Amino acid sequence: MGHTCAVLCDIEGTTTPVSFVYEVLFPYAAARLEAACQRAASDPAIRSAVEQLAKEADAEPAGAFELEFGDGSAYARWLMGEDRKSTGLKMLQGLIWEDGYRNGSLQAQVYPDVPVALAAWQKAGLRLRIYSSGSVLAQKLLFAHSEYGDLTPLFEGYHDTTTGPKMVAESYREIARAYQLDPAAVLFLSDVPAELDAAAEAGMETALLRRPGNKPVAEDCPHLSYSSFDQLSDRLES
Repeated sequence: MGHTCAVLCDIEGTTTPVSFVYEVLFPYAAARLEAACQRAASDPAIRSAVEQLAKEADAEPAGAFELEFGDGSAYARWLMGEDRKSTGLKMLQGLIWEDGYRNGSLQAQVYPDVPVALAAWQKAGLRLRIYSSGSVLAQKLLFAHSEYGDLTPLFEGYHDTTTGPKMVAESYREIARAYQLDPAAVLFLSDVPAELDAAAEAGMETALLRRPGNKPVAEDCPHLSYSSFDQLSDRLES
């Protein structure tokens, strides 16, 4: 893998089971969309998310979103149904999840090989960051409230869709600039080949995670593949 100085991690399907995102986090947020949006008048963070949703709704092609915008909850629910990587939606979901983590009704799942490997990589001098379509707030909450304790001290930074789309090479160049590293010194981990393609176009090293429950990926995928961070540790140490 060359001289790797940093590791950039996706979350869903890489550090965290897809099932936790789709079977726990998304339903939790969906059940609370209306109640959250109704707090916009008294909660500046919610208001900011709703205002972002309104901007996105205004930019939709004619006929795409048929309902009245209202308080934003109907549009947010529509975005969830479309599985859209909406910045406004991710902001709103993160705020809803924040309530859940803090009141103890949510606890984040990570694969058991992840905490040990990340700690070992950090100890070895590798610089760790996260890049996910979920908001930076949601990322920090997930790792702060994991079943293995608070993992946030392992990471030096977080990136979401405000950095740029995950399937665009410039997003990865921007992250390399945040590291103050040449892209070739950064290893990006993801379960999505198109994201890895974009990172490789930017000059980063890449590795595909083939976790249980992830979408199947063709065997001829050009990115080196691993089933766990343990396998990656062997590669990074070789």
